[in-house]
Amino acid sequence: MSWTCHITKTQNFRLLPTCALPELTQFHPRESSTLPGRPTTLSETMGKVDIWLIRTYWDVEFPRPMLPNFDFVGGLHCKPARPLPKEMEDFVQSSEENGVVVFSLGSMISNMTEERANMIASAFAQIPQKVVWRYDGKKPDTLGPNTQLYKWIPQNDLLGHPKTKAFITHGGTNGIYEAIYHGIPMVGIPLFADQYDNIVHMQAKGAAVRVDFTTMSSTDLLNALKTVIDDPSYKENAMKLSRIHHDQPIKPLDRAIFWIEFVMRHKGAKHLRVAAHNLSWFQYHSLDVIGFLLACVATVMFIITKCCLFCCRKFFKTGKKKRE
Repeated sequence: MSWTCHITKTQNFRLLPTCALPELTQFHPRESSTLPGRPTTLSETMGKVDIWLIRTYWDVEFPRPMLPNFDFVGGLHCKPARPLPKEMEDFVQSSEENGVVVFSLGSMISNMTEERANMIASAFAQIPQKVVWRYDGKKPDTLGPNTQLYKWIPQNDLLGHPKTKAFITHGGTNGIYEAIYHGIPMVGIPLFADQYDNIVHMQAKGAAVRVDFTTMSSTDLLNALKTVIDDPSYKENAMKLSRIHHDQPIKPLDRAIFWIEFVMRHKGAKHLRVAAHNLSWFQYHSLDVIGFLLACVATVMFIITKCCLFCCRKFFKTGKKKRE
């Protein structure tokens, strides 16, 4: 198996929801019993990592200080678009100058309630663009002639098609970076995990509009689509992010491969790890330093108090002698 295959299969760790980490801090007993060595925790294992490959990049992220063993490889899976299947290409070409809208909520959400599907379909029926909708449920009653349903779509190839005008996405990292790679503005409908954060970042960059999945109406979705399609600033911002993403000295995939091979060549990268991983919990939180400073303050306060009391006793004794 090539390095490309290895990286593609392991990159999903970045999508692990933060809220799920506490539940995974202890490996399952059955799994750990079949492995050699002592049982360990997820936090302990994470503390031993030499290199972190983060599936975002500075086109989406905001500037902040990072450790030397962190490298951003967002978009390492992105690639130029390939030709569409003939049936899909014919449907896309039939849109003429109006273009196409691509709608997918990812592989984990393939269908939804009939009521919500009808609401979404009615919004699509009101736009002049053709719509390619990845949907595996019952065909909505309000589905317009401009919308085509597919159980699976070549998402990257559609986003790279010159007729694609907008991308309606749940905000997964893969879809976000495919849209950035091809410079397509987005309508974000985040559902869980890191998707909310991804869409907020794209909003801040001016390349997306967010819609709440639980409360959105047909009008909300329609207005969001019209905004990203009709307002040229969204396309301009998406193209700006695309230019930034493409303007890298080394491709993200090649950079990820380099760091993986670097760790293998040098039997780790301990020289890039901070000493914090080797500190005990009270040292990490500086409790020993805080305790020492509190002890110093307490000692000084004690000495000052004793001096004041001594001076007060001397003063009162002198006053008594003078009165006598």
